[in-house]
Amino acid sequence: MKLNELSQQLLLYRMIGDSAAEIGSLAVDSRKVEPGCLFFCVPGHAADGHDYAEQAISKGAAALVTERELPITATQIIVPDVRQALALIADYYYGRPSHKLRPIGVTGTNGKTTTTYLIERIWADAGVAAGVIGTIETRYAGESLPMSGTTPGVLELQQILHDMVEAGTERCVMEVSSHALDQGRVKGCSFRTAIFTNLTQDHLDYHGTMEAYESAKGLFFSRLGNTYSDDPRERTYAVLNGDDEASARFAKMTAAEVLTYGIEKKADLQASEVRIAAGGTSFKLESFRGSRQVKLKLVGKFNVYNALAALGAALCEGIGLDEAITSLERIGGVPGRVEPVDAGQDFAVIVDYAHTPDGLENVLNTVKELATGNVICVFGCGGDRDRTKRPIMGRIASDLADKIIVTSDNPRTEDPELIIRDIEAGLKEAGATRDRYELEPDRRAAIEKAVEMASPGDVVLIAGKGHEAYQIIGNVTHDFDDRLVAKEAIRSRNQ
Repeated sequence: MKLNELSQQLLLYRMIGDSAAEIGSLAVDSRKVEPGCLFFCVPGHAADGHDYAEQAISKGAAALVTERELPITATQIIVPDVRQALALIADYYYGRPSHKLRPIGVTGTNGKTTTTYLIERIWADAGVAAGVIGTIETRYAGESLPMSGTTPGVLELQQILHDMVEAGTERCVMEVSSHALDQGRVKGCSFRTAIFTNLTQDHLDYHGTMEAYESAKGLFFSRLGNTYSDDPRERTYAVLNGDDEASARFAKMTAAEVLTYGIEKKADLQASEVRIAAGGTSFKLESFRGSRQVKLKLVGKFNVYNALAALGAALCEGIGLDEAITSLERIGGVPGRVEPVDAGQDFAVIVDYAHTPDGLENVLNTVKELATGNVICVFGCGGDRDRTKRPIMGRIASDLADKIIVTSDNPRTEDPELIIRDIEAGLKEAGATRDRYELEPDRRAAIEKAVEMASPGDVVLIAGKGHEAYQIIGNVTHDFDDRLVAKEAIRSRNQ
């Protein structure tokens, strides 16, 4: 593809050099530059792509996209905003794949991963070849690719969507993080439906305030379609959790048709008579498509919300209510989300990804309903992240768990002891005494202690990392899977 063809996707630009240069690939990382590549000098917090322009040219880049003229001999497209230019050019270069896939995006503090899994299953049972992009992995056409974050960058996202189309994938559902919205990673992605799960405290290290956090989420809905069409394929929908007060503000931001769901307040899809048991969760559904009884294998009130969100998306897709409910009732679980660990013990062990105050509170309330004995909670908080949530999570653990072991999550470059002390401040504030909690920086030792102290009828909750198979200490990533470590501890105890 010629450089001048790509540059025509932009309104404001200045070309220096050979506009007829042949472009064979796009890159934002100079280490991935190939001969004939168009390199985007993306400015960032940690590094500025302009500083790597010479390296890109030395590796064979045919041209650069920059925000200022660089004093090097190279073809350059100078633009006001490299990130915006990247979104426009990448979307065109890869054949506008989102227009073919019409993605469903899921945003919110908690529940994104589970909701995408539920939608994928509904589509699969309806005979639709679907792909998923999210925290755990990217999946399509029988392939599974690991992910390094919730939402890929602009270029990687368009590459993935293009590959999905090439592989015969028909539809896509993806998690959309607040960071991705704020940084413009999903610009150029044409979403059909946007789902909002909830808004609770998280990522304040990045956004600064809850207002800024909500504003980032709101970008998703304000950008969602602004025209109406006779073609059902071109209609857009916003599926909003009516029990979260942010939904009313998001509804005002969007031109899309709004569908609400909830438990506490009147909604288009409303659950009542929620009953939680060890084998699953049941509820009565009242909807504009009629009333139904729903029996999920998933456990917890929060999974009722996730199921309602998935049902809303299914109805927007034209899938029948009964068909969608049947699919939901077949799903046994999602990796790292209230995932049981069974090695023949006479007490329960559950691993969950809960790493926010709301997430920890939700899962603790769920396991309390399952326990006939004590709830033993093992958790920590990530380093180099929002410090303000640490004492809050300590207070929640004190209120809802009988015994607590505070340990390391991914401390990263922070001192694990200091992170633990931040959590302990919340425990003390809530009145927890030292006979109820322990401080153990070694996560493996903490899990072993919890397993050792458990009695029949107890529930050991290991929270924070869920599906993650690693632990980041300093700048080193170590192999570590809570589920495997818990199994090893149980087997050692049983010997």
